[in-house]
Amino acid sequence: MKLRIVLEPSPEGGYTVYVPSLPGCVSEGDSLEEALENIREAIDLYLEPVEDDFVIDQKGIIQEIEV
Repeated sequence: MKLRIVLEPSPEGGYTVYVPSLPGCVSEGDSLEEALENIREAIDLYLEPVEDDFVIDQKGIIQEIEV
């Protein structure tokens, strides 16, 4: 999966990075490399399903797909 990210220099130094297509998925780092590493981790956590997220009818079907 490919996602566009935005890296902005922080006034205090380092970078703030966010993913426009994933609202609230934001991170930061002291260097460009650290910011990229941190946003990858934030994206993984953002996209990770949580069992509490599944509130479905008993007749519902849960499947996994790869995108």
